[in-house]
Amino acid sequence: MALVCKIELNKTSGITLTVTNSDANITQTATFDGTTITFTCQGQDATSTITQTTDAITLKCNTFTVEAENITCKSSQDSLYQAQGKFTLDSTDTATLKSSADMGITANTKLSLSGSELAASGQSSAELTSASTKVNGDTKVEVSGAELSMSAQGNASLSGAMVKVSADTTMDVEGLTTTLKGQITNVQGSLVKLG
Repeated sequence: MALVCKIELNKTSGITLTVTNSDANITQTATFDGTTITFTCQGQDATSTITQTTDAITLKCNTFTVEAENITCKSSQDSLYQAQGKFTLDSTDTATLKSSADMGITANTKLSLSGSELAASGQSSAELTSASTKVNGDTKVEVSGAELSMSAQGNASLSGAMVKVSADTTMDVEGLTTTLKGQITNVQGSLVKLG
């Protein structure tokens, strides 16, 4: 493999370094024009460039890979990570997403959260809203609070193989029309008042 190396010096356009590999159809160029430093690697199928000015560095390529033991990226203002294809964050150890202000997670189609244990909490309030909401536990589901309110704009149903409703002090069951029905219906108490 024979390389052609060229150095051009010019008082107005600066310095240009060129290395040409004719066998592989690759041309490497470095230009210094007094305001911008540009590194270009041009091949038969792709071209990558690094452009540097006093306030910015721009890298353009088909594939960008960084390998290091530790990586730290900091910005004093905004940061943007955008992918027109898939976007993946993967960690083999503990992963944390944290914001000192608001945080929003949005998906146009399906949003999934999963883990061997899943906990969600709000210091002041928590709200789950959707057109259709389902809470399911394969073994047990618990809903508790200092006060518990359950309501429906339409019908409300509570069903199970066995249903028990109890109160430590007073229980009121009332409605415009109230029906207690069963193949066997027991009404018990030390004092039972009907009517």
